[in-house]
Amino acid sequence: MRGGQSLAEALESYLTEWSERTGITVETWALPSSEVPSRIAAGVLTAMREALSNVEHHSGASLVSVAVTASKSGLRMTIRDHGQGFAALRPGGGIARMRATFTELGGSLSVTGTQNEGTTVSGVVPRRR
Repeated sequence: MRGGQSLAEALESYLTEWSERTGITVETWALPSSEVPSRIAAGVLTAMREALSNVEHHSGASLVSVAVTASKSGLRMTIRDHGQGFAALRPGGGIARMRATFTELGGSLSVTGTQNEGTTVSGVVPRRR
């Protein structure tokens, strides 16, 4: 993140630049309204970049929906493309990197796809007590 930017500001900036570059429309459902620890914010941005790279290169989608929320229970990230999806997941390096990023943060990440309906990447980082 650039100096002093909140996670919401960094995401908004990145999503705008990515959409303009790729021509893929981004529908933003939610961005965090509260501060997120910098380590978690950096991890979310890393996973977001990887997920959007997959959308750009593999999905054939013209629309992607993004939601990142932070609450007392933790942080949740959902990225859903409306592209070709897949019949059976063959995890590549990008999915492994996204999962590793969320695991390092104490969270988890799942990737699900439906042939001809799209793919959803969901990550959760519970708040530590």
